[in-house]
Amino acid sequence: MLKRKKVKPITLGDVTIIDDSKLRKAITAASLGNAMEWFDFGVYGFVAYALGKVFFPDANPSVQMIAALGTFSVPFLIRPLGGLFFGMLGDKYGRQKILSITIIIMSISTFCIGLIPSYATIGIWAPILLLLCKMAQGFSVGGEYTGASIFVAEYSPDRKRGFMGSWLDFGSIAGFVLGAGLVVLISTIVGENNFLEWGWRLPFFLALPLGIIGLYLRHALEETPAFQQHVEKMEQGDRQGLQDGPKVSFKEIATKHWRSLLVCVGMVISTNVTYYMLLTYMPSYLSHNLHYSEDHGVLIIIAIMVGMLFVQPIIGMLSDRFGRRPFILVGSVLLFLCAIPAFIMINSDVVALIFAGLLLLAVILNCFIGVMASSLPAMFPTHIRYSALASAFNISVLVAGLTPTLAAWLVEYTQDLMMPAYYLMVIAVIGLMTGITMKETANQPLKGATPAASDIQEAKEILREHHDNIEHKIEDIDAEIEALQEKRTRLVDQHPRINE
Repeated sequence: MLKRKKVKPITLGDVTIIDDSKLRKAITAASLGNAMEWFDFGVYGFVAYALGKVFFPDANPSVQMIAALGTFSVPFLIRPLGGLFFGMLGDKYGRQKILSITIIIMSISTFCIGLIPSYATIGIWAPILLLLCKMAQGFSVGGEYTGASIFVAEYSPDRKRGFMGSWLDFGSIAGFVLGAGLVVLISTIVGENNFLEWGWRLPFFLALPLGIIGLYLRHALEETPAFQQHVEKMEQGDRQGLQDGPKVSFKEIATKHWRSLLVCVGMVISTNVTYYMLLTYMPSYLSHNLHYSEDHGVLIIIAIMVGMLFVQPIIGMLSDRFGRRPFILVGSVLLFLCAIPAFIMINSDVVALIFAGLLLLAVILNCFIGVMASSLPAMFPTHIRYSALASAFNISVLVAGLTPTLAAWLVEYTQDLMMPAYYLMVIAVIGLMTGITMKETANQPLKGATPAASDIQEAKEILREHHDNIEHKIEDIDAEIEALQEKRTRLVDQHPRINE
């Protein structure tokens, strides 16, 4: 007979009380790095037409735009490598150290884009150097978003993880707004000719001081409570061993956690394709395909993003109350039903309808990004969280990152301005399947971590709910045992020898 292992009951002392000041610092530092990542994406998306002329001057305007957006997409091939590399280091040495490294690489590579001479000056080396800088960005970003989302999730109380996590993508949108706004401001001040000559470089130079600020904030942070608990367990003789870190291969992760990996892939693809379609591709779509004024198109997108900033934390807060799954499901259904109407409005050549179509897509996008940062880290246990999430996330982003290039090519090849809408409808189906299959994680402790609360009163409530949940599970098991016992009695009654 197997000896039953004694399980220690969870007490009030096992509930982690999160320090508010540390939580605010963690969110600020993580969000700033994420803002810088998307600052570059915003700048790059809004100056794609200029980069096409500077680095691919011999091509026609359509090929210039596709080539510039292609340079945006190619670094996504590097992201999975960065994810694997930084993911393993993050699970071994901690989240804080890796996030300090990624923000250094990201800020320097973005700054260097502004230093690259034009094609007219150094020929083919200009686009090659641009590609190398973008690849360095891709490698660092491979560990950036996942590390930042894990950092915030592991620092957040269980009941506020959705609200706290939503500020990470608030940083993304804010970075986009800053990047796009800076492009408009500089273009307006220096004029179009000077902007093409040298003005496009200025936004990229801003990445260096932003990176220095982000590094300072991240370096001053302590490691997350969840990772500290993990280290303490290893120091107490956990089988993983502290010296070499967790020895978990990606094959083992894929075998044991394949369902979580698939849900992660589905969520990232549905979220990021919508993100890149709206915020990276649409400026070029408005100016190149609809011949809409570049300045007016950019201003509309900026106004949409400012509106998204207000909606983002509201979605996160509501997800703590109603769950993450409802927002994925509602967002997917709305994306499928509204993609065509949205693009009909965008193609109407009426400013109010263009704004309405973009706003509709933005609200749908908020449903996804409002819950992504809190949902993804909850899918994996602490000792593999960074490795598993970084791998799955960046493989998914590899697909999503092709969106601007593929959308531009599809429109050019088919001459059908509705192709982006059809593209989004396919993605909506993926999102719907993801929402159906994912498990609800709102208000629950992270896997492999003890419950976390904002204060002692909340800790007592969590502990009481935990014990009530155990009682309900025991009652369910008792009911199942009683039903099985009745079934056994009926079977025994049908057998003459057993019945004797």
